[in-house]
Amino acid sequence: MPMYMLLIVIVAVFILASAIRVLNEYERGVIFRLGRLIGAKGPGLILLIPIIDRMVRISLRLETRDVPPQDVITRDNVSITVNAVIYFRVMDPNKAVVVVENYLFATIQFAQTTLRSVLGQVVLDDLLAEREKINQQLQGIIDRHTDPWGIKVANVEIKHVDLPTEMRRAWAKQSEAERERRAKVIHAEGEYQASIKLAEAARVIAKDPIALQLRYLQTLNEIATENNSTVVFPIPIDLVRPFIKLPELPGGGEVESKK
Repeated sequence: MPMYMLLIVIVAVFILASAIRVLNEYERGVIFRLGRLIGAKGPGLILLIPIIDRMVRISLRLETRDVPPQDVITRDNVSITVNAVIYFRVMDPNKAVVVVENYLFATIQFAQTTLRSVLGQVVLDDLLAEREKINQQLQGIIDRHTDPWGIKVANVEIKHVDLPTEMRRAWAKQSEAERERRAKVIHAEGEYQASIKLAEAARVIAKDPIALQLRYLQTLNEIATENNSTVVFPIPIDLVRPFIKLPELPGGGEVESKK
């Protein structure tokens, strides 16, 4: 085969290879013909006119990107460092290529500025306690501004809030004080409920004095189970009066016992 024929075959194969593109199910190809937008094609086999057509491959899958840590001053003048993660996808490949130069870079940059702006308007307590609400606010703002680019922001999540060392100590003291307050309240409520029960028991015993003596005997039984050598327990004199023989007086009668 002559050399020029071999050269023609090589050029033909090269042109044919450059004219054929295969796109996956999650991909679209934005076609430009002589600089003019033709539109998005795919998935499957795409045929291009060599040298005239140019294709930009765009993925329609959900993108997950980290928002770099941002130094933020909250509304209550606390300096913190916050980072986040953003989930988004391309909904309109034509806009993602034509309207914005680099939709990935633009989306991340706008997420950074929005993160600083929104968190600068909230106090630290709200940031820590109402994170879900702030995430929804961030998602709504970013999604509205990226919609002209053909981008849909699915979710924005604040990953980590880094507090200053002195703020961590103050927060720990506040948490400890709150726990102590709750413990005291619970203890007081327990004492109050116990006092009510004791008052009810006292009224029951006051109606029937025998119940008090039975309670004495029950307490003695409980103490006897312990290894105690000496037990001092108050007993009403009326309980042991039948077992005590008092001395007789010279003129008759008995000595009155003192209670």
